[in-house]
Amino acid sequence: MPVIFQLLTAVLFTCLSLTARGEKLRIVTEPWAPYVYEENGKSLGLDYETTAIVFKRLGIEVEWQFLPWKRCLSMLETGQADGALDIFHSEERDATLLYPSEPLSEVQFVMFYANERPHPFRTLDELRGLTIGTSPGYLYSEDFRNSTLFTREPAPSHEANFGKLVRGRIDLLITDRRVGQHLLDELGIRDKITENPTVISQQSQFLAVRRNAGMDLLVQRFGAELKRFKREPAYAELSARYGAAPANVINPASATATRAKTVEQQESGAQ
Repeated sequence: MPVIFQLLTAVLFTCLSLTARGEKLRIVTEPWAPYVYEENGKSLGLDYETTAIVFKRLGIEVEWQFLPWKRCLSMLETGQADGALDIFHSEERDATLLYPSEPLSEVQFVMFYANERPHPFRTLDELRGLTIGTSPGYLYSEDFRNSTLFTREPAPSHEANFGKLVRGRIDLLITDRRVGQHLLDELGIRDKITENPTVISQQSQFLAVRRNAGMDLLVQRFGAELKRFKREPAYAELSARYGAAPANVINPASATATRAKTVEQQESGAQ
């Protein structure tokens, strides 16, 4: 039996199985604009819309839930969710999750500081004595996580972190570059906050699903269709709308010597 026929058959059986049980594929994610978010009751974002298009082409219905990231991870672990959107690859999760070969997008983690209290820097060694705002449920690179030079202080949301930065309760905060730039406009604080250009780390974001029957071939089919969609003008238009370059295009000038220091978003144990 040809490999492609086996692949399509497995995907068909997966779809039929879900339909027969009257179920949809349950995908969880945290609002992470401009990649995935809700606005006026409508789901939006580069990665959300890309994923929705790919699943529609595969004939799979999806039930979406937008939750805090720790809750998303908990639902994956307990089987209350079939997959998660915008999750970073982690070798520790390979035993329980399946990742397509094609990523949805690339993120670059940088830091932001208040213009009234500027803290420009090139290396983490220059942050001695400062307090850095972080996000709960995110596991950062080992050098950032274990450094004794500065203090890490979590906030319940990205918006709360920026509020603390404006009020002087923290010295800097760390987040993805496009997420930070989106929030500067959304919160109306672009004139108060500056992005430090040093890239702390760079990582790919994926859709990942639990290791269940038929899911391995479904993931392969999803990756193949995603790769195909990225070659189309529709994806270029979608990327441009959200101010993003294609996921497989990296700007060499932005990849600093710290790019290998991974900041891992999707882990449950970090505070």
